[in-house]
Amino acid sequence: MAWEIVVGIETHTQLLTRSKMFSGASTAFGAAPNTQASAVDIALPGTLPVANRAAVEHAIRFGLAVNGTVNRRSIFARKNYFYPDLPKGYQISQYETPVVQGGEMTFFLDGAEKKIRLTRAHLEEDAGKSLHEDFQGMTGIDLNRAGTPLLEIVSEPELRGAREAVAYARALHSLVMWIGICDGNMQEGSFRCDANVSVRKTGDTKLGTRCEIKNLNSFRFMEQAIEFEARRQIDLLEDGGKVVQETRLYDPDKNETRPMRSKEDAQDYRYFPDPDLLPLVVSEAMIDAVRRTMPELPEAKRERYIGKGVAAATAGLLTASRDRSEFFERAVSGGSAYEATANLVVGDLASLLNEAEKPFSQSPVRPEDVAALQRRVADGTISGKIAKDLLRKKFDGESRSIDELIDQLGLKQISDSGEIEKLVDEAIAAGAKQVADYRAGKEKALQSLVGQVMKASKGKANPAQVNEILRRKLGG
Repeated sequence: MAWEIVVGIETHTQLLTRSKMFSGASTAFGAAPNTQASAVDIALPGTLPVANRAAVEHAIRFGLAVNGTVNRRSIFARKNYFYPDLPKGYQISQYETPVVQGGEMTFFLDGAEKKIRLTRAHLEEDAGKSLHEDFQGMTGIDLNRAGTPLLEIVSEPELRGAREAVAYARALHSLVMWIGICDGNMQEGSFRCDANVSVRKTGDTKLGTRCEIKNLNSFRFMEQAIEFEARRQIDLLEDGGKVVQETRLYDPDKNETRPMRSKEDAQDYRYFPDPDLLPLVVSEAMIDAVRRTMPELPEAKRERYIGKGVAAATAGLLTASRDRSEFFERAVSGGSAYEATANLVVGDLASLLNEAEKPFSQSPVRPEDVAALQRRVADGTISGKIAKDLLRKKFDGESRSIDELIDQLGLKQISDSGEIEKLVDEAIAAGAKQVADYRAGKEKALQSLVGQVMKASKGKANPAQVNEILRRKLGG
């Protein structure tokens, strides 16, 4: 029986503000436990919350980035539940009328563009944190996070499978950092995802019973958790059982999800408008002011790069993060060719950075180095292979410029046709079998001969000329 996996993602994005959602307490990470929980954060009698304007501006920024509707009037509500790290006994959130409604996210999977609709994005405050590791038989409570501003971003249940869900989450992670509303630090809890997973028979239109996997703070764990949960539900249904709506936790050590609690519905939280907070009114002037500070968005950059001759898939890779895009922009700012420079950036340099687990913002190779390499390949000074070797040297800390390295190491490409002809003749004389194979129609044999010429020239012969001369001499 064929099954379809349906996933919706709820993402808690910690907003980049110096103070909390409704108080002036600091949001700095790493302070001693309970040193950043103010009287407002724990709702001591006589305290009143005041909404953080910067958090509201960040929410507007997100709404504009995803082409959502920024509601001119939204309501803060109390979400009532009891948990040890929730000092008020309720969480200030938004329910019926959020600050942002609708919108869509664009992302790529296996080179194909996909769009997923968003349900909403609403402002709320974070809870505290329960600490279990350092307290034998007890639980400690740290309220430093209590009141930290969050933007909860909810997708429609349109994602199909774990890989698609992770591709969406990665794109959202990149976007919130791109527009400067979140630092994206998953280890510190700045970007946390809950995955609502259900399964249904292929062709069914009715959604199956969902289970929510809480607090996935790594893309790898997200993929593993969704795959396990989908398999669990399918096995249960195929054995004649029923899926129970519940909240589950993922255990990465055992690679399994396990029950946490029964899944609540909205009525269980007894939402009602917070009597201490006026409706949030967003003016046109405020939206216009935020719009003026918006950076060029990934989708617009992709279209611009494609218009300059960059392949669509490469343009998608260039805009996967803002630091990568900015690196590329600096590399082409002096007039370097877009397509060739793009291939260097997302190909060889990206591979080196991935190997070293470094982002583009920490690249030892400067944009100017990439531009210089592209120019020297384009004007025939060096071959593509030598360019890769020089890129590695710069990555490993070489201080000399690209042009100094070419001159001092004698790396200039051999483009003298007489010298190349001599090397070609020697390769033909030494490679009788390859010559016979090529003349018998085996194209790969030619590349073997090209390789011999390149080896004899220590990689300095112009590959295009080597190919042209070989074909001419072999009658190809």
